[in-house]
Amino acid sequence: MSITLSDQDKLTLRTAAYGAVSLMTVADATGKPHRAAVDGSIALGSGTGLVGHVLATYPKGVDLSGKSVAELADLVLPALTAAMSLLKKQAPAEADNFRSTVIVAIEAAARTHRGVPSPTLTDMIRKIIAALDAA
Repeated sequence: MSITLSDQDKLTLRTAAYGAVSLMTVADATGKPHRAAVDGSIALGSGTGLVGHVLATYPKGVDLSGKSVAELADLVLPALTAAMSLLKKQAPAEADNFRSTVIVAIEAAARTHRGVPSPTLTDMIRKIIAALDAA
């Protein structure tokens, strides 16, 4: 069965996934946010299946600007929940794929610390996973 996602659906997935990596970079207090962004983005670009195809395209049209972490979180966390709801409805197997791809990306972003992530990053990971699981 072939699954077709609308352009808006794809934008939601990209906003959620790349936004999760962006949240990790703004929560990174170690001075290596660029490394976190690169590692997280590489993980997203390494996705497979329908999710991999959607995330492999540069996220044009994704607005991840915000004046604070709170503003970015207000955009990204609901997008994560919406992406999971959308995939559970249209492509249930891809919902698990999306969830695991995002988790790998945020873990890759947190890994730049070569040790235990800071409490701030740990809390952001918890919030991202809670948003994924809220659907």
